[in-house]
Amino acid sequence: LFDGMYTFYPQQRKAAEFNISTIIVIVVFLTLACSFLLIIPGIRGRARLYWTLRVLLSLFVGVVIVVVQFTGDWETGWVQANTSYKSFSLVQVNADIGLHIGLAGVNITLKGNPVNQINETINYNEHFPWNFGADYDRSYSEGLEKGLPSPILYVAEKFSTQSPCAVHRQYRIAGHYASAMLWVAFCAWIISNILFSMPVLIYGGYMLLVTGAFMIFSLLSFSTVRNSLMCPIQIGTATLHIAYGGSFWLMLAIGLLCFVAGITVVAVHHLNLDLLKAFFDLREDKAEEYQEMPEVFVNPHFMNKGL
Repeated sequence: LFDGMYTFYPQQRKAAEFNISTIIVIVVFLTLACSFLLIIPGIRGRARLYWTLRVLLSLFVGVVIVVVQFTGDWETGWVQANTSYKSFSLVQVNADIGLHIGLAGVNITLKGNPVNQINETINYNEHFPWNFGADYDRSYSEGLEKGLPSPILYVAEKFSTQSPCAVHRQYRIAGHYASAMLWVAFCAWIISNILFSMPVLIYGGYMLLVTGAFMIFSLLSFSTVRNSLMCPIQIGTATLHIAYGGSFWLMLAIGLLCFVAGITVVAVHHLNLDLLKAFFDLREDKAEEYQEMPEVFVNPHFMNKGL
């Protein structure tokens, strides 16, 4: 031992607190938002409020569409139980076992109550991917070789290809198509912003409806996993139940928001076009376009000569 650690062996993995991809996406959109806030004082009058509302709301929709691709809480479940900690050992620990299912894989957490038990720090967060290009069974085998705690291996085994539960294929395909539809929604969101800036307002409203539609389609794709029966996850005397998580409900809310915004733009375009142009700061341009010509002084000499 050197300072309480094994010198030639890797240290114990600690629970991951942040997702690097999520942080990168959030930083990019926050940079865009801050850049806009720096120029907003240059917009005069009521248009400043309209610009702020439109830009920040649009950026929020965009960041949600991208971030949920990397989150792991489309379905979540927690249970507290007394369970065995290692294989071939009768020693039990009291711990919280968490299951977090995303589009690209599953995260399984194990945190002791308290964290320090049986002379060990029980605080794990293991990721097992099932997206195309990843090998879930290989990740599970590596977990066996590393000697991960029994509760993590037990839950991870439920989602393997060899498990009698047979849910691996459903989750993998559902996550793949949900992710693809979200990328289509992101492209539709970009096109809607381009149309609003051209400006072609009614077509921008139509693209907002398309954005909301593909977001809802992604939710329907992921919810198809509920058609297959899930094996009970029994840990000790407790059962781990899973339900839709924060990312699922956030996507539902943003999808409905896009529907409401798109329908509002289309309806106001047909009912009160001037109000819609005022909200998009286009009313002054039209007024200048159709503004009557001011008084003009004409030289009578040239007028008579021309006649």
